[in-house]
Amino acid sequence: MDAATWDDRYRDRELVWGAGPNALVAAETADLPPGRMLDLAGGEGRNAIHLAEHGWEAEVVEFSEVALAKARELAASRGVTIATTPADVTAAPDLAPADLVLICYLQVPAAPYAAAVAHAATLVAPGGTLLVVVHDRENLERGVGGPPDPAMLPTVADTLAALDGSGLDVVRAEQVLRRVGTPDGPRDAVDHVVRAVRGG
Repeated sequence: MDAATWDDRYRDRELVWGAGPNALVAAETADLPPGRMLDLAGGEGRNAIHLAEHGWEAEVVEFSEVALAKARELAASRGVTIATTPADVTAAPDLAPADLVLICYLQVPAAPYAAAVAHAATLVAPGGTLLVVVHDRENLERGVGGPPDPAMLPTVADTLAALDGSGLDVVRAEQVLRRVGTPDGPRDAVDHVVRAVRGG
C-alpha cells in the first residue's frame, strides 16, 4: 500500500494500533539505557511515545503524514515530545544513527522488507541495538491476524539474511506467540523477534 492508502486508513480510525506500546517492544527495551531511538514505519508513534516516557529521545519515521500528525497529538497528550520525519523506510532515508533502531510490524513484500532491515542495521550506533518484531509467515497456518499474503510475511531466516554483512551480533532470533482477543475468544498470533547489537 502507498502513503495515500495508509493516510486513509489512519484517518478512518481514532488509533489504528492503540495507544499503548507493543508488549514485545516494551519487554525487549526494558533493560536498555535511554538514548536516541528511531521508530521506523512507526505509524501513530505508540512505541516511540512509550520510550519517550522512559527518557528516550524518540523519532518516528513514517510515510503517512496523517499518522505522524496523530503521533504528535498523542505525544503531546501524554506530556512528551517526539520528532517526526516523513519518509519511506524502504527507500533508505538519510537518518542520524541511533542507540535503538526499531522496526515493528513493517508490512511490505520481501524485497523492500529486506532492504528496510538492511538499511536499519546501518543506522545502529556503536553499542546500539536493532529490534525487529514482525508477523511471522507461520501465522498463516497456525495464527490469527496480520497480512493474508505470504509475500508480506517474513521468516526468521529472512530477517537474519537481511542482516548478513551488517556487523551486528544477533542475540535473539525466534518465533513468539502473542495472545490476541478475537470474536471466538483468545487465540495466538505467531510473530518473530530479532534483536541484534553493534559492538561499542
